[in-house]
Amino acid sequence: MPASEKPQLVTLISVIVTTYNWPQALAACLRSLLDQCDRQFEIIVADDGSSAETGQLIADFIHTSPIRIIHIHHEDAGFRAGTIRNKAVAAASGDYLLFMDGDCIALPDFILRHRELAEAGYFVPGNRVLLTKSYTVQVLQNATPLHLKSFGYFLLQRLQRHINRLLPLLHLPINSWRYWQPQQWQKAMTCNLAIWKTDFLTVNGFDEVFEGWGYEDSDLIIRLIHQGIKRKEGRFAAPVLHLWHRHNDRSKHDENYQRLLQRLANKSLIKSERGVNQYF
Repeated sequence: MPASEKPQLVTLISVIVTTYNWPQALAACLRSLLDQCDRQFEIIVADDGSSAETGQLIADFIHTSPIRIIHIHHEDAGFRAGTIRNKAVAAASGDYLLFMDGDCIALPDFILRHRELAEAGYFVPGNRVLLTKSYTVQVLQNATPLHLKSFGYFLLQRLQRHINRLLPLLHLPINSWRYWQPQQWQKAMTCNLAIWKTDFLTVNGFDEVFEGWGYEDSDLIIRLIHQGIKRKEGRFAAPVLHLWHRHNDRSKHDENYQRLLQRLANKSLIKSERGVNQYF
């Protein structure tokens, strides 16, 4: 930790889980969160227009969960992940936001490791281990509790090429190398990203002008960096296991990428044009 920085203690973490019409994957995600060793968090399911089946699954979890779960839903009008995440943040009670996707599985120390990494003036992106298509089908069909498996188990899966890599599952002590790239925005994704709520609100959250798949999370990170919030590396501490899925519709990719390049060049742009302030 830089000598000039002092730790900022996290009280309640708001875990924001984005989902769309994949209840099997969401169930695996929520089960992994309910088995966390750190219990000082709430779960907000940011539902980007799923059908009644997903709604019933979430209702069942709410009824039985010892951890507070909130379901935030809006109508299905295409890919609007930034919008539903903004709405979820508006409902969040925590002072620290931890974004993940509903097709990701957290190991039991996921919340704890992010709490240990939290520091004033920094956002923390974690990384992920990708599952193959066939292995994902097998895990979901058998309701395999992946989050409770040992390192040796995952070593076997890597040898069998069921996962793309093993190194993210190693844990390295928190030390100076985590501060080496304070302004790197690349590969900071909302499938595993922690941000102080005050910092998120300062930049007005996700910019909802990014409609359709692509770069709404990169835009958020770039504006945080323009605001002076730095990157602190979460690799080798808090990975997620990412289930295989087909690519989303990428018809808006080029338009969103050009908008992102404009944001990169304009360092005075801090607040989103259409952001989270709509929901307070």
